[in-house]
Amino acid sequence: MVFELPLSERNLILTGYIEPNKPRIGRQVAERLSMPFVDVEAQIAERLGDDLHVIRRSYGERRLKAGESEVMDEVLLRRRTVIRVLGSTLLHSEHLERMQENGIVICLVARLDAILQRLHLTLGARYHDPAERAVALGDLKREWAVRGRPGIYELDVTDLDELATVQAISDLWQNLAIERA
Repeated sequence: MVFELPLSERNLILTGYIEPNKPRIGRQVAERLSMPFVDVEAQIAERLGDDLHVIRRSYGERRLKAGESEVMDEVLLRRRTVIRVLGSTLLHSEHLERMQENGIVICLVARLDAILQRLHLTLGARYHDPAERAVALGDLKREWAVRGRPGIYELDVTDLDELATVQAISDLWQNLAIERA
């Protein structure tokens, strides 16, 4: 991977699924690194006027992909930003390749048993609803579709608390950025 941007201009692209509240970690990393934060999923939902699950169910994948492409075209112009993006969005078209030209992609992973435990804690009684669990596991499957792709750095955060996860992401990004400077 050849980076054309200087270290000071590179993005940190976060993807992967470790719990239902994905953007919180990205916001904390951005704060720690004194960088702006962009949540691509939230921007798509705002642009399309509803939650991505509702859009997918009501209008289909084509409508979702159209809104996704518009937002990604704008996000790809950003520099020195922490960008939280779904794994499925990265795999669409040439988004992954273009994101890697501007930054470093880190995919957060955890053991399945740890993710299920986090889901249970987050969803509470809703965890026992098969439909709620199916949505969460569908998210996991879509998020992890990006795993194993060239240039994607995986970070296993199974045994890390939130603070340690933020620190591990920050350290990995800084180490990878320096190696590629």
